[in-house]
Order: sequence, then structure tokens, then C-alpha cells
Amino acid sequence: MTVVAGLERGRILMADDDPQIVRILERMLARAGYTEIFTTTDSSKVLDLFGEVGPDLILLDLTMPPPSGLELLARLSDVVPADSYVPILVLTGDLTREMKEQALAGGAKDFLTKPFDVAEVLLRIGNLLQTRFLHLENRRQNRILEERVRQRTKNLEEARLDILARLARAAEFRDDDTGEHTRRVGEVAAALARQLGMTAEEVEDIRVTAPLHDVGKIGIPDGILLKADSLTTAERRLMETHTSIGAELLAKSPWPLLRMAREIALYHHERWDGSGYPFGLAGEDIPLAARIVAVADVFDALGHERTYRRALARGEVLDQIEAGSGTHFDPRVAKAFLEMHGAGRHGDRPPPFHPDEG
Repeated sequence: MTVVAGLERGRILMADDDPQIVRILERMLARAGYTEIFTTTDSSKVLDLFGEVGPDLILLDLTMPPPSGLELLARLSDVVPADSYVPILVLTGDLTREMKEQALAGGAKDFLTKPFDVAEVLLRIGNLLQTRFLHLENRRQNRILEERVRQRTKNLEEARLDILARLARAAEFRDDDTGEHTRRVGEVAAALARQLGMTAEEVEDIRVTAPLHDVGKIGIPDGILLKADSLTTAERRLMETHTSIGAELLAKSPWPLLRMAREIALYHHERWDGSGYPFGLAGEDIPLAARIVAVADVFDALGHERTYRRALARGEVLDQIEAGSGTHFDPRVAKAFLEMHGAGRHGDRPPPFHPDEG
């Protein structure tokens, strides 16, 4: 009887304290076509051989001098990886019910009773090796599928982030055709979140969602958005609706990032003292992400020219932030921002502008 095609590459580790049994099995397996056979008559070497060989099948005598086959079954269970299937075929001349139960409880998959029948030996070994290789192939296929899922998830995440970035850019395109304001607000907000001790994941979430703070400007007419003069009361009220428009655009999403983006869009013009819009929320009733973006937005907006005003120098901007602490801004957030600025930390990229600008 010859080995089934493909099984001859199976690595077989054999341990029996009887050299004659070992030689018989070696010849039997070699004649059948197996080429990777590793043997020992010293049970104390089994674990070392297991590590060196990485067998696909173990033939293990139960009645060996210490450590016995039963002891080795227990030790092997500790070193065989949990997600691996390495079958153990027990060799024994004592197949009492008690011994069989102990061996099965220890992890044995099958039994060969001495003296051996050649056909039975080869059939049992072939069956166990086939099962082993099927397991390995299944694990390989699972890894391939998992990698495909990871890649598709990564691609989907990148696509989502790209859509968010483009949506933020679209909102700014009419009054900031570079799109840099939204990016800078994201960077400053992320640096401020880090300064406040938020986790790396929270910092990154704010970096991604902060640029959407003014997405609702998509719904504001050019005549108001680009007006060079001061807005009338009616025009200002219409401009203020960009918060609710943005919230409506981002509403009802199951995606946590879009829920955060909605909060930022809706609440980033609320003020710590309750004098903001659209709801007049005060203090910690305003979501933290919106409180952070409120500071980052003012910092960047005041430092860059708009159609209706000149840019302020950085010192003037910082004075405005400090003056607004406790009224416009959360005092803790304003303090963290000023401390961050004093330490020269502005995120991973260079500062968006310099003190002599304006």
C-alpha cells in the first residue's frame, strides 16, 4: 500500500522506547512513500523534537519510562498552538477502557494496537494526515479571506475619509477656494484635543470631523456668504442657519464619525456663557468636540483674511482667545490652547501662519 499523493510530505514524529518497534514503523512508512520521518526512543526528547520538526502527526507510545506517553500528552497540549490541529496517534499494547479514556482525554485522536497490522497503520496515518492538511488549507483560506476583508475595510474607510474631506472642501470652496481653512481647523483641533489628554483615537476622530464644521455653508446664498460689508440682522440670521443645515446634511448616519461631525457642525457656534446659537446652550451642555472646534475655528479665521476683514497678527488672535475664555470659550479648552501655543505645539504639521502676518 502506497501513500496517497501529497501526504508523503507530511512530517511524522515517532516516539517509542522500543527500538525494534521504531525500526518496524520506519520501514513500513518508508516503503509506503513517506520521506519526513523523525524518531526517538527517549521520551525526554519529544518536546524538543516537536519544536525542531514542527510535525504534522505524532506517533506516541503510552508505556514509556518517564515522562510517559500520558505525561507527554499533557505537556504537548501546552505547546501545540490553540488554532492548530496536530493529531496524536497513540501506540499501545494496553488498550483497556481506562487507558483509552485517559488518552482521549489527553488529546489523542486515534489508536494503534501492538502488534501492528500494516494496512491498518497506513490507513490510520493517512486519514489523520489528510485531516491535518485539510485543516491547514482551511486555515490558509481563512487567512486569505481575512486579509481580503481587512483590505476591503481599509479601502472603505479610506473612501469614507476621502468623501468627508471632499465634502468639507465643497463647503469652503466659495469663500476659500484653497480649502486650507478646513484642513487647518482639523489640525489645530486635533492638537488641542491631544493637549487636553484625549486618546489617540479621539484625537484622530476630531482631526477628521472638525473640517466639516461649516459644511452647512453649502446652503447659504453667495450674496450673504461673500458679502464684503457687515451683514444685516436678517442676513446674519440666515447665515446662522448654516449650523442646522450642516446638521441636517450629516443626520441619521450610523457611522460614529458622522455623528461627531454632526455635533460639531450644529454646536460649534454655541458659547460657554449661553449667548451662542442655534440653541443658546451653555457650559458642558455643549459637546466637547464642538467646544474644541470653536477655539480652533476662531484661531484660524481671525488669522486669515476674509472678504469682510483683514487678518489679525497671531498675538492679537491669542489675545482674543484669552479674552473669550469663560464667555465665548470653555475656560479649560482656552487654557489648554494657550498653553499649547506657548509650548510651540501645533500638531504634526508646521503652524498655519506666523506672528508677523496680518
